[in-house]
Amino acid sequence: MVKATLRDHGTRIAARTMSRAPQAIVRRLQGQPHIVDGQELDPMTHVALRMLNGGPAATFERFPLDKAREFIEVDAWTFSGRSRGLVREQISIPTRDGSIPARVYTPRGGTLTTPPGVLVYFHGGGWVVGSLDTADSVCATIAKTTGMVVVSVDYRLAPENPFPSGVNDSVDAFRWVRDHASSFGTDARHVAVGGESAGGNISAVVSLDTRDDPEGGPMFQLLFMPVTDLSQKSNSYLLFGEGYFLTEAQMDWYTDHYLRGAGSATDPRVSPLLADDLTGVAPAYVVVSGFDPLRDEGLAYADRLRQANVPVETVVHAGQIHGFVNACLVSGAAHDAVLHAARAVLKAFQGVAAQAAARPLPRFIPSTDETVTALAPPK
Repeated sequence: MVKATLRDHGTRIAARTMSRAPQAIVRRLQGQPHIVDGQELDPMTHVALRMLNGGPAATFERFPLDKAREFIEVDAWTFSGRSRGLVREQISIPTRDGSIPARVYTPRGGTLTTPPGVLVYFHGGGWVVGSLDTADSVCATIAKTTGMVVVSVDYRLAPENPFPSGVNDSVDAFRWVRDHASSFGTDARHVAVGGESAGGNISAVVSLDTRDDPEGGPMFQLLFMPVTDLSQKSNSYLLFGEGYFLTEAQMDWYTDHYLRGAGSATDPRVSPLLADDLTGVAPAYVVVSGFDPLRDEGLAYADRLRQANVPVETVVHAGQIHGFVNACLVSGAAHDAVLHAARAVLKAFQGVAAQAAARPLPRFIPSTDETVTALAPPK
């Protein structure tokens, strides 16, 4: 259960109010446009950052681990909701080290008798924080609006389980879903991977690790703002390393907890950008935020994929910050970004997916207390 303070409740109400406010009012609240490196910060995001940066969660890495994780859960609750019209099922996936939880999202009452395919999704959080709940909005939005089944994987977190525990869990989870694809109404050729931030990193690593599997690797990879290189810091760290939600200090904290002497930052399973050869990995859709320390390494990974003749589409949301897609139930920009990304996965599927891809994008309707239940009601 999420423990939200009065401040958190106020921020949640403000976020929902802002999502329905006319653009002129948002611009007035923003004040002067904020421009860095030729990019203008989205006005609504600018206002939201003021709310976020004023609270203790902005520096969660300074707190004990359990408190830091609590802050992330509250942030997810604050800027997201719970989409209806879905069946959520908790399952357990066997792995080489035991088993891990997962959540299966199946659209309820959809028009498609056969799902287009399965998306195996890995949440963000620097391999240290985050959960099935923090990724709930994105997974639910993709499943509900596309007809895909989404399997969200609760891989083990560092520092209790440092590298390569989470990666191994994720590779095993993909293989299990692929090998049991018929249980989800599809086949092994229609299983994709996706994730945000650390989850994007894991998706890229899963694609690398399984590309030579006789049964086949993922048929597509959906990478939202992926971490691709922990061995060095790009110029976007200098530009956006402070004040834009994800900070340089937090990335250092994540890296220290994740590796813990158990792995090298130059290992391709940590930094897929450094892989010698990317030939044969799954086609990719790479989403990059303009105001994000990870911007440049996301673009660099997309370039490496192209050089390896891997089909890749890169989408830059110049005015957005890291992790913005998780606000897809209260932000029109985030909602559209998730829907366009999901459409890319659908286009990669065949048959029924082609029919679904022809449908228009659903109109964004901001969530309200009448239509959305919180991720977890605060105590």
